[in-house]
Amino acid sequence: MAISDTDILRNYGAYGVGTRVLELAARAEESLSGVYSSISDITTHNELKVLDAFRQEKFSDVHMGQTTGYGYDDIGREKIEKIFARVMGAEKAYVRLQISSGTQSIAAMLWAVLRPGDEMLSVTGRPYDTLMSTIGIGSGANDMSLVSYGISYKEVELKESGEPDLDAIKSAISDKTKMVFIQKSRGYTGRRALLCIDIKKISDFVKQIKPDVIVAVDNCYGEFTEKTEPTENGADIMAGSLIKNPGGGICKTGGYICGRSDLVENAARHLTTAGLGSEVGPTLGLNGMIARGLFTAPQCVGECLAGAAFASKLFELAGYNTSPSAEEARGDIVQTLTFGEPEKMKKFVGAIQSCAPVDSFVTPEPWDMPGYQDQVIMAAGAFVQGATTELSCDGPMKPPYIAYMQGGLAREQVKLACMLALED
Repeated sequence: MAISDTDILRNYGAYGVGTRVLELAARAEESLSGVYSSISDITTHNELKVLDAFRQEKFSDVHMGQTTGYGYDDIGREKIEKIFARVMGAEKAYVRLQISSGTQSIAAMLWAVLRPGDEMLSVTGRPYDTLMSTIGIGSGANDMSLVSYGISYKEVELKESGEPDLDAIKSAISDKTKMVFIQKSRGYTGRRALLCIDIKKISDFVKQIKPDVIVAVDNCYGEFTEKTEPTENGADIMAGSLIKNPGGGICKTGGYICGRSDLVENAARHLTTAGLGSEVGPTLGLNGMIARGLFTAPQCVGECLAGAAFASKLFELAGYNTSPSAEEARGDIVQTLTFGEPEKMKKFVGAIQSCAPVDSFVTPEPWDMPGYQDQVIMAAGAFVQGATTELSCDGPMKPPYIAYMQGGLAREQVKLACMLALED
């Protein structure tokens, strides 16, 4: 594809991208029309679904008011949680500013289900590093963990193909197994993200073996990447963060837990107290922020997916190992690029930082990040600290030196960052 008359040359070339990379970018764009069309279809489906939930629940200006103190009778909070539950195909949703991270949401979900003598079975291998202390495994062993309260833990790896290993799951389930835990996103691994079809397969399978087992899903990075959510595909409960996908790049903090009513209320009781549960929690005038974030979330996720597909194709054409491929179905917004060398990875992460609207002048360096076993390098020039719907990139500094890129409120930012990284 010639680039002399394209927008790629006119727009991106002015910011330091040379002809060789522009040629690759033009080839990538030419091959992605079908991929972009598929992403647009998912975005349209989800945006209309979200809009309809607001209409069905009769959301109004009065629901964007303010409560303080205990937050009793916050009609806006209650309305937003009904909208959230409708969007996610769940009986109940707990959506709160008081939840500061996805890990906190997931931890509350685990404590909502598990009791001493129960067993948690992870069927997607070792969970994300920050959850290990909650469970009490590896270097995260402590006297406030699930394990310290007499809750046992087992894990089953996925197959090399990324498919759930149903035979191994069947062998691992015991009379004590109370929860089957699924991490939808890849975390800091090379495996693919699970799709909702995988989650349904696991859920149907384990409930045939043990009908009372609870299927719990870490849905971080996965919301709105498909036309349905885990709670529409057999999951009893799931959790995530509002500074990731469902916050639409607008929410400044918060998290959610949704699913079966009794389980969600148990999570609320864990986060507040047994006697108060979901009845308390002031919204401080920020209901409008949460509502608007949810409304814009499908469009935001669509931009993230388009940027990730471009990055995958561009670096694939340049000879790098990328996952998922541009054409693959995506269950999360994460794009991995394998560099094989620490310096190449550091340069890529630095290029991402240099294209941030915030702190573009900062040079990322590896550091001992709380909750992680290896030093982590991170590009995070975001308006909201830690918001992964905004373009960010991170990864542990260990072989094979995989960078995990996610987010991008505008695909143009992702494209420029990737082109400049390749130029470097």
